[in-house]
This record gives sequence, C-alpha cells and structure tokens, in this order.
Amino acid sequence: MSETSPKLRAELDGVPTYKPGRPAASGGPLAYKLSSNENPYPPLPGVMERAVSAAGVFNRYPDMACTGLVNELADRFGVPVSHLATGTGSVGVAQQLLQATAGPGDEVVYPWRSFEAYPIITQISGATSVKVPLTADETHDLDAMAGAITERTRLIFVCNPNNPTGTVVRRGELERFLDRVPSDVLVVLDEAYREFIRDAEVPDGIEIYRDRPNVAVLRTFSKAYGLAGLRVGFAIAHEPVAAALRKTAVPFGVSQIAQEAAIASLRAEDELLGRVGSLVGERARVYGALVDQGWTVPGTQANFVWLRLGGRTLDFAAACEAAGVVVRPFAGEGVRVTIGECEANDLFLRAAEAFRKEL
Repeated sequence: MSETSPKLRAELDGVPTYKPGRPAASGGPLAYKLSSNENPYPPLPGVMERAVSAAGVFNRYPDMACTGLVNELADRFGVPVSHLATGTGSVGVAQQLLQATAGPGDEVVYPWRSFEAYPIITQISGATSVKVPLTADETHDLDAMAGAITERTRLIFVCNPNNPTGTVVRRGELERFLDRVPSDVLVVLDEAYREFIRDAEVPDGIEIYRDRPNVAVLRTFSKAYGLAGLRVGFAIAHEPVAAALRKTAVPFGVSQIAQEAAIASLRAEDELLGRVGSLVGERARVYGALVDQGWTVPGTQANFVWLRLGGRTLDFAAACEAAGVVVRPFAGEGVRVTIGECEANDLFLRAAEAFRKEL
C-alpha cells in the first residue's frame, strides 16, 4: 500500500476550525445554552404545520431555485427576484460570495474580532485575510478599514450588528465609508441580527444597497425567525452579484422543509415582532443589571451581550457553566452571552455578580 496521501490544496493548511457554541450537558443538572445566539422560542405559528407537510415529500428533491421563498422575499422587501439568492444560512451565502469574488492573491478585509467564519471561508477560498482591529469601544474602525483597501482587495465584510460585540455602525459613518470604497470592491453588509436593532441611526442595509451596485446584504432565518436548525439564509444584491451567487450555490442546498418553514415564518410577522420585542426587553434588563454590577459592557443591538475578560475568560465561562448556563468564550478575549429565557438570564446574572465580586 502506498504511503503517499492524495494531494490537497495548500490553502487548507492551518484553516481554523469553526467552534459552535457548546450545548448544555445532557443527563446532568438543568442547564441552559446561551452560547449560539439561538432564539429560545419554538417555531412561529403555522411553521411546524407547513414544515411537516413538506416533510411528507422529502423523497423528492427540493425546488433548487427556491421559487416560492424568493417570490415571498421579493414582495416582502420590495426588490426584484433577480436580486435575490439563497443558501444554507447567511454563512453559506457568505462562502458563495467568497467563491464568486476572491481567490489566491486577492484580499478580504473585515473587522476583528468579528464573526469567526470570516477567516475560515476566506482562507478556504485561497484569499488573504486583512483583519482590522476594532476600536477601543468594540466598534468597527471604518477609517482603518478604508485605509486597508489595496488594489488586491476584492471583498469587505461589515458585520452590523457585530458578532460577538453587538456594536453597530450608524448611517453617516457607513455612507462615508462606502464613498471611499472603489466601485469594483464588493461590500457585504452582514445583517444576521437586523431584527433586534432599535437604534434609529443604524441604517437598513437593503435601503443602502438600492443605489450602490457594489453593496450586498446578508440576512438569515436562523436568529429572530428561530430556524437555526433548518439552515436557510439569503442575499440581496444587484443582478451581477446575485447571479454569481446562484452559480456558486450548492445544488438543492436549501431543503424544501426549510423553504416552506421560511415562507410561513415571513407570514407570521406580528408574532415575530412580539417575540423579538420580548427578547429586546430582556436584553435591556440583562445589560442594565451587568452595568449595575460594575461590568463594562458595550452597547448591544443584537440578541447577546459581550464581556471582555482577557485572561479570565475561561474562568468566567466555567463559573457560568457551574451555575447552569453555557456561554461562548473566546479564549484570551471575552465571553458572548445570548439573551435567552428569563430563567437562563437570571442564572447568568447571578453567576456574573458572584464572579465580579472575586475580581
């Protein structure tokens, strides 16, 4: 037997592994998972029924064009069908964008820390990551990001709200930044947490995209809509970019169950708004309690809070787990904590208060 292994792409050497939020341990004491920014509510009204109906025919391939869902999205957001593309969550669409725009010798600019999939999908594409550190107040440094653009830059991610810090880019600074970006560089507004924003100064990326051909907007059904397990997201972009996304999509990647569940979720908007409103209320309660405890917490417009803990990060995560909540640590940096059920948030706040007294 030959000892030679198949030749693989050198770009894959050292690709970091995506680290999902740890689940709560099964079989032990009651524990809550606050590590993956999931929606704690069950599917919206009508979603389960439509998904179950679709499951009855999963011996057949799904509609590869996601026709029903795309038409629903076009109506919902007032955009042409030709400006829409779907994928397996917004991260799947982001990877399609990299496949369509960047390869060896190209550069991709994004803030750091930000969504941990960015360096992974960039390296897989063969492109080079250009990580621009956040400012001292945990926000995008748009001036530095603009200054990092070179003739090799092909794509820029703006994560708004930013994951894991929850901070936002407001309209004026975003528009000034976009004015500085060359027209042949694609700017991707990653708005996975758009529904949780309450700051009126944060623009809707879909309004920004309308008169800027080099802007694409990412959205997902995983967070506010509560379909994380079904993997369905979409992009809104001008036709050349959207067409490229459709070319790079995995055939039949979005299941029919996911498509039907997403359609039903879009039609349950009143219930969605109520649930999101409740989570935003809990976010304010958790944020206020942490500030009262003495923590420095960046203002958040997402469904999570961020605590920069440096070398105490893993200790804090362990203390939370001992108290019955699993959070998402980024070793040496900080902890992201999802806003979950009231009971889970209370357990987290008690753990945070106790840990704070030990500092």
